[in-house]
Order: sequence, then structure tokens, then C-alpha cells
Amino acid sequence: MRPSGRKTDQMRKVSFERNFSKHAEGSCLVRFGDTHVLCTASLEEKPPAWLRNSGKGWVTAEYGMLPRATGDRMRREATAGKQGGRTQEIQRLIGRSLRAVVDLTALGEKQITIDCDVIQADGGTRTAAITGGWIALHDCLKWMEARSMVKLDKVLKDHVAAISCGIFANQPVIDLDYLEDSAAETDANFVLTGTGGIVEIQGTAEGAPFSEEEFLSLLKLAKAGTEELVAMQKQAIAQ
Repeated sequence: MRPSGRKTDQMRKVSFERNFSKHAEGSCLVRFGDTHVLCTASLEEKPPAWLRNSGKGWVTAEYGMLPRATGDRMRREATAGKQGGRTQEIQRLIGRSLRAVVDLTALGEKQITIDCDVIQADGGTRTAAITGGWIALHDCLKWMEARSMVKLDKVLKDHVAAISCGIFANQPVIDLDYLEDSAAETDANFVLTGTGGIVEIQGTAEGAPFSEEEFLSLLKLAKAGTEELVAMQKQAIAQ
């Protein structure tokens, strides 16, 4: 039995609240159960210096957790003068995941930054950030299209969503919350496109190594979960 009472293939309740920030070109408050992440997309009408005169744009991401996103207050990384390794790893993952479905040439010499701020954490913050970040990116591109800056369907090639899966109490389960994540025998994050392409898989055995059979069972759960998330994305942007 999972601590939440969910079935092994049952995700937490997921919701997307678009246009959460009135200033950003695109924004989405995404909730995976008790994990809440605010994703905002900001447009700069110039690319990074290393892409100037290349005809290509860039999509990047920044990630952070508010001090009381967890049970105990965390010190802001800004007060330490640098980002932690975990933060850098996660924001690079978010950027890679979103760029996988973007035509950077069709974007042109512009940069879109997706800021993912964790308001409340209960496991799966990076997967929520990727899934909600796609909606913020979509809405930023839609804002640009309304101003004849890009063609949305030329820039955004596909959906992308992410979900965590793991082995908990000897059972493959989907969408781990903190209690499960902290006690899982195996923990993995899957980033898949709307057409089923694999963008990235991060998998770690916390104790004994996991088998190929167990990995395939996690992949099966992830495929079903990301298909459900993509359907939710489509429903959200249609409103």
C-alpha cells in the first residue's frame, strides 16, 4: 500500500493555472498533488552573445525553491553567493527538455527564459517544472504570434512532459511523493514527448541494482503517465 493510498499506476491530482503572472509573456502555476511550481516565460528580443548573427534563438531555464517550500526553512542560495549543484542540474534538465521540442531557427534571434520557482515541495519538483514549463513556453510563443513575431506551430514542434517512477516497497509506482521518494529502492525521472520520443531518463538504484525487467516496468508506467499529462496540457491550452 502506498502512503497516499494511490494505486501503483495512479498519479497525484494534476492541475495547470495559466496566466498566473500578469507581467510574464507566459506563465503557469502547476500542481502535482502538494508539489506546486510557478513557471514563467520571459522573452528577450536578442539571443545569448554566443548565438548572435547565427539566425538561431535559445530557450533556457532557471530553477529555485522558496525558503519554506519544505518542512524546514532553507537558506536562499543567493545569500550563499552561488547555486547548489542540485539546482544547476535541475535547471539544465528543464532547459534541455524544452529545447528538444523547439525549432531554434524558427524562433529567430531571441531568447526565452523559463523560471521555475518551487512554492511547495512534496517530491517530483523537476517533473512538474518541465510539464508546467511547456505550457508557459507555449503561451509565450502564442503571445509572440499575436504580435507577428513567430509562427507558433513552426517553433513548437511537440509537447513534452515528465514524470517520476520508482520501486517502492518492491512495487513499481508512478509519481512519487516525498514519503515514497525518500524511501524508494529505485528512483527515476522520465522526460518524453507527445509523440512518445524519449528526451531523457534519469534512473538511480538507491540500494540494490534494479533489473532490466524492473526498468521496463517503470518505462511502461512513465509512458502512460506522460500520455495523460500531454492530454491535460492539450486540454489546458484549449481553454
